[in-house]
Amino acid sequence: MDHRNMSTITYFFITGIPDEPFVFLLVLLIYLTTLGGNLTIFLLICLDHHLHTPMYFFLANLSILDITSSTITVHKIFSSFISGDNIVSVVQCRMQFIVFMLVSCFELLLLTVMSYDRYVAICKPLHYNLIMNLKLCALLTLFSWSCAFLEGLPLFMGIFQVTCFKSNEMDHFFCDIMPFLKLTCSDISFLQLYIYIVGGLVIGFITFILIFISYIFIIGTILSIRSSSGRRKAFYTCSSHLTVVICFYFSLTFQYMRPSTSKNLGYNKYFSLLNGAVVPILNPLIYSLKNKDVKAAVARKMRFVLSTNIQAHEKKM
Repeated sequence: MDHRNMSTITYFFITGIPDEPFVFLLVLLIYLTTLGGNLTIFLLICLDHHLHTPMYFFLANLSILDITSSTITVHKIFSSFISGDNIVSVVQCRMQFIVFMLVSCFELLLLTVMSYDRYVAICKPLHYNLIMNLKLCALLTLFSWSCAFLEGLPLFMGIFQVTCFKSNEMDHFFCDIMPFLKLTCSDISFLQLYIYIVGGLVIGFITFILIFISYIFIIGTILSIRSSSGRRKAFYTCSSHLTVVICFYFSLTFQYMRPSTSKNLGYNKYFSLLNGAVVPILNPLIYSLKNKDVKAAVARKMRFVLSTNIQAHEKKM
């Protein structure tokens, strides 16, 4: 293939999609559970006034992010298995990983904001309602979205300057940034530097440090509580968030912070599947199984639906 033909590629073949029915059913089950769990969390928070607090406001945003990232990453597996279509245009490919990177960046910032919320709740409980008011929550969310957009803008502009490709076969199950750059024959030194410096060190490392600092103060406060029941209750309020942070950072680090020259680069798609499909399913499970407020909200809604059905039945009688 000569250079002229390289530059005329308009679509990619997504070749890293397994065609085994077992894999399809497993991914479908994971996705449906992710979709159902996160939608349930989101609707509960919207409908139950007991959950109209800063923590659950941020959790509602996190649920939307999980649905978005999961849909972006696994939808091609479904369409390829059902219709046999494993083709995606170059423009669609660019937009796919731009949205995925934007969502991932916002999730990092949102988890950082949630760590600050837990810090205020445990370290400054008497001032919690005064500090974490609705205005501050909205500003923090808007700030996170703005930072994610500004971080992704140079990447967005740089990606659309990439027009030369060595091949149109992408060994992945969706258009991720690393396999995309691996196929290009354009100069991508800026993009690689930007991803590792801005995406990895600035956004990833700074958010990690801020979360780490928050939990240093949180742990210090918990250890200063004299009663064991008080320490357990304080730790309980932040354990769900801490679990989500560990899972998300673990998958994201192995997905993007491995060198592109590694012989194991093909394993990145499995870490992408972990980050895009498995981690989003953990969030509703962690917050529903470990959180008594969410379980109480579910019980209230079930009682309400049951009583409504009984009343409707009695009217018919």
